[in-house]
Amino acid sequence: MIDLVTGAAGFLGSHLCDALLARGHDVIGLDNFFTGSKENIRHLRANEHFEVIRHDIIHPILLEAERIYNFACPASPVHYQFNPVKTIKTSVQGTINMLGLAKRVKARILQASTSEVYGDPEEHPQKESYWGRVNPIGPRSCYDEGKRVAESLMVNYQAQNGVDIRIVRIFNTYGPRMALNDGRVVSNFILQALRSQPITIFGRGEQTRSFCYVSDLVEGTVRMMEQQGFCGPLNLGNPEEITVLELAERIVRLTASRSKIVFKELPVDDPVRRRPDITLAREKLGWEVKVGLEDGLRETIDFFKKALSAGR
Repeated sequence: MIDLVTGAAGFLGSHLCDALLARGHDVIGLDNFFTGSKENIRHLRANEHFEVIRHDIIHPILLEAERIYNFACPASPVHYQFNPVKTIKTSVQGTINMLGLAKRVKARILQASTSEVYGDPEEHPQKESYWGRVNPIGPRSCYDEGKRVAESLMVNYQAQNGVDIRIVRIFNTYGPRMALNDGRVVSNFILQALRSQPITIFGRGEQTRSFCYVSDLVEGTVRMMEQQGFCGPLNLGNPEEITVLELAERIVRLTASRSKIVFKELPVDDPVRRRPDITLAREKLGWEVKVGLEDGLRETIDFFKKALSAGR
């Protein structure tokens, strides 16, 4: 099996490459290294079944592959708002290019979509049938709407051209190899706690999230790619809900930090509640979350400790 992974040097993409190689696949990784890191795939350099190409998917590329995992796109507000037009291009033009490649070589293609397609949801927990409540002109729209268009492109390429598609909607994921400047709550809180800095919470910390450990997310993604007869969209995330304040307090305890918690103004369009309904994942994939939050946080904290000591 020859797999193509876009965004291969990113947090999720690099773990996905590991999992595919462990299954005996040949893996071609694409990355423009905007948010991806060579450090994330350094351990794969000597693997004869892996090759990486510096490439931005907003430009076409000719390759041979049997499976395409389209994971290329900045995923944190800090990164996707840095160049919002480029973010939209990655989700739209990049997805068009990958779908064109899938059509040409008759590959199956999986789109990494996001829980952000639900926006600030009125339905809770969120089912795949929910259409969402997204601000199309807000500061997060470059990411939210880009991913919504990517989903639309997938289903229309399937309907018009018979492309074999899969769509997963990824909820908050965390674990080793998150970027130190990722800007999302898990990495922010861990770094602030380890540095004994004030832990910054936006709003009163009453907003909720669900956090899925990276190994669980990757397992669900690979299962979805191999699923026969169901193309999605399908939620992948942890159905355990926790407030942002509770997360901060837990990280302070696990790091034995002296950091104090401070509160700042809530960003525009920040979702109040976010939790996946994973009924479809259970039914179609037999998939459940295996790694508990505290176990996952310990692994992630250990990674950040080592990264800080290495001066990264």
